[in-house]
Amino acid sequence: MIVAGILSPIENVLSHVLIWLHTTGGLSWAWSIVALTVAVRVLLVPVAMRQIHSMQSLQLHAPEMKRIQQQYKGDKQKQSEALMAFYKENRINPYAPCLPIVFQIPIFFSLYFVLKDFEKHILPHYAGSSLDWLGLVKITEPVRDGWGPVLVVVYAASQLLSTYLMSTQMQSAAQKLLMVLPVVFVPFIIRFPAGLVLYWVTTNLWTTGQGIVTRRLMPRPLVAPKRSSRTPPKEAPAAAVVSASAEDAKPASATASGTPRRVKRKRGGSGRSRR
Repeated sequence: MIVAGILSPIENVLSHVLIWLHTTGGLSWAWSIVALTVAVRVLLVPVAMRQIHSMQSLQLHAPEMKRIQQQYKGDKQKQSEALMAFYKENRINPYAPCLPIVFQIPIFFSLYFVLKDFEKHILPHYAGSSLDWLGLVKITEPVRDGWGPVLVVVYAASQLLSTYLMSTQMQSAAQKLLMVLPVVFVPFIIRFPAGLVLYWVTTNLWTTGQGIVTRRLMPRPLVAPKRSSRTPPKEAPAAAVVSASAEDAKPASATASGTPRRVKRKRGGSGRSRR
């Protein structure tokens, strides 16, 4: 296959890592896949941090982007140009939220090809080693066999949870789409080797833990309000308050400190009239 040929270097790396974890680390083949997944996610931590920051920025600037979309809703080209200019001005990478999954896709398919020929190319050199995981599934068999459906349920639950934690900063339409995709993928997942589903369950659990930690430890970045020609200077409100207070106090102080007004009384109210 063409895809398998392109991914051959990644397959070789994954095979050597699995063999090293099994022989030197003393792990079973199934737990070697779990350890491999953790190692991959550790290497992708900087990418995940960029993803989180970009999603936060997109959420904070969502009202402004919506205003741009409404302003140019009749001209898609101008709308796209205005949005790209807005992204550049605010240093937003709209594609950053997709980076972790983009990096993991080649690893996912490479591991699929490794497990597909595992019993033919790797296992014969390590006779007596077990392919079972917790006595439930065999990593090279389709996940639909035996207790595999239990692993599929764990996959669906972990995928939904990790997607929910990572999509709370997205728009509602995108969030709903991401919540539906794990269920849509189930008919395809049941055809994969159990070891591949074990890899995906592990990465989902990692994403879930990462989402919980980052939500607690990473504050959302504050965006300063945009200034325009109508925006008063920073000291204007204080000056206005002082000026207003002086104006309000001026009549009162003038009245209090000024000379009281005398009222002239008309004479002759009770006097005699002249003839």
